[in-house]
Amino acid sequence: MKKSIRVLSAAILLLTLSCTKKETAAPADGSAPAASTTTSSSLNNTELKIGISQEFENFNPLIATMLATTIMQKMVNRTLVTIDADGKWVPQLAKSIPTLENGGAKLVTVGGVKKIEATWEILDNAAWGDGTPVTCADFAFAVKVASAATVSIGEKEVYTQVEKITAPADNPKKCTFTYEKPKWDFYQLGTFYPLPKHIEEKVFNTYGTENGGYEKNSVYVKDPYNKGLYNGPYLMTDIQLGDHVTFAPNPTFYGEAPKIQKIIVKLIPNTGTMEANLRSGTIDMISTLGLALDQALAFEKKVKAENLPYNVLFQPSTTYEHIDLNLDHPALADIKVRKALNYSINRQELVQSLFEGKQPPAIHNITPKDPWYTDDPSKVVIYNYSPRDAEKLLDEAGWKRGSDGIRTKNGKRLSFTLMTTAGNKTRELVQVYLQNGWKQVGIEVNAKNEPARVFFGETTKKRLFDSMALFAWISSPENNPKSTFLSTNVPSAKNGYSGQNHMNWKNKKVDELLLALDAEFSHEKRVQLIHEILKYYTDEVPVLPLYYRSDVAVIPTQLKNYRLTGHQFPETNQVEKWTLE
Repeated sequence: MKKSIRVLSAAILLLTLSCTKKETAAPADGSAPAASTTTSSSLNNTELKIGISQEFENFNPLIATMLATTIMQKMVNRTLVTIDADGKWVPQLAKSIPTLENGGAKLVTVGGVKKIEATWEILDNAAWGDGTPVTCADFAFAVKVASAATVSIGEKEVYTQVEKITAPADNPKKCTFTYEKPKWDFYQLGTFYPLPKHIEEKVFNTYGTENGGYEKNSVYVKDPYNKGLYNGPYLMTDIQLGDHVTFAPNPTFYGEAPKIQKIIVKLIPNTGTMEANLRSGTIDMISTLGLALDQALAFEKKVKAENLPYNVLFQPSTTYEHIDLNLDHPALADIKVRKALNYSINRQELVQSLFEGKQPPAIHNITPKDPWYTDDPSKVVIYNYSPRDAEKLLDEAGWKRGSDGIRTKNGKRLSFTLMTTAGNKTRELVQVYLQNGWKQVGIEVNAKNEPARVFFGETTKKRLFDSMALFAWISSPENNPKSTFLSTNVPSAKNGYSGQNHMNWKNKKVDELLLALDAEFSHEKRVQLIHEILKYYTDEVPVLPLYYRSDVAVIPTQLKNYRLTGHQFPETNQVEKWTLE
């Protein structure tokens, strides 16, 4: 998640100043009363209640990194372009997509340096919720904020790749973007959000020089109900932390008017109780961040057997479940130990026992949905399950079994802590499975789980996990993994905890290949470059791949025009088209 895949802490504390918690009828653990078996037969376009398993972190689109936030963010904010459910790049706030082929972009030389200039025209009627037009100045301001060393941005380069943005005085919506370097994917700005300059500039000017100062004092935190913060089809009207967020149509939205008059996103942290909440009527549907695949498969059988008024949807995705290894840990600094951990995972048995084989084992970070994917053993290192190879490597590394079966070296046990999001049933099952497998080769692994807002907002963001962090990244196809691989993207206090290389993996050759990938306009040559990167990635094992996930959702049969996407731009990217018939 992003990310996958991921900044709550201080933001939540500040939000509580403006959001009062209300009493709710549901039990504190998020489960629903068992007495009722309400169905969705009475649904209409008045209201839709959506179940989600994680709380949002921060609605400032530059700061947010969690999938839970993205799902809600896409209801209230839009970007110049996006990828639709068919996997195609399409304009949103922009009138069209500039390319070298259509003349909307061109290669230029400035001071002897090659660059790209592209003309982006913003829709004439695109406006913020308070009626203020969305202009080039809002995009230029976003670049200014994201470029500040004091502001924590997961993927800074999304913004800093744009060197400057200008517009003629007589047309503030006709933007000339000058890109720092000529990149083949310059137009793929699906995560490049504008910031409402007329609201946020004062905050940035006041607090932008302090580390974390802007994030803590952003109007998105202090006054999240301010209409001028949003340009999407909905506005936020109510936040009850730990319970729900409510949305209502935005009358100034530039596009198709949303049909559903109220959408409530209901937080249910325990994924095991989602079904009970659905059957009781506490929620009307379950989002892609709700049921795990095994739960969805079981519920689908009940839907068919009991003729329940729901559709269970499945969609292979670009989501990559894995374990980031903290290479600062003395034992994990040894590549033989990392390879032994990898050989000790029986991925085929894992996916078969938990997911009926419907989520394939992962071999690296690129999924089979991506044109860059490869499983060619001549191009990537494949780790077939082999406890024998694992034990041999551990022996060679000097780790010998003790009387209790756990290996030791120089008086220290080979012991790690595996952290993940609390309440996620599937991840907890995966933890137990992995612990048992590693114990067989003499490795002790203890589980320690945290609420998602803490795990993503503090622990992974600031690299506070001792040794292992289990979560998922979600991306778009043909996405350069610089944010997670580049050695300069290791989060630290010095860079304001920007970047997502939580492993502290550093390889100069990989850095060179990542930068070359951006500048390569030939698809065939890009594929060659990414496969070279994957060779290093799989050989050096900074991460333990687990499996490639499928998106699942449960919707009422009355809900129309709802489509799973299988990539980082979720189904809410077209929420205005949803209707309850």
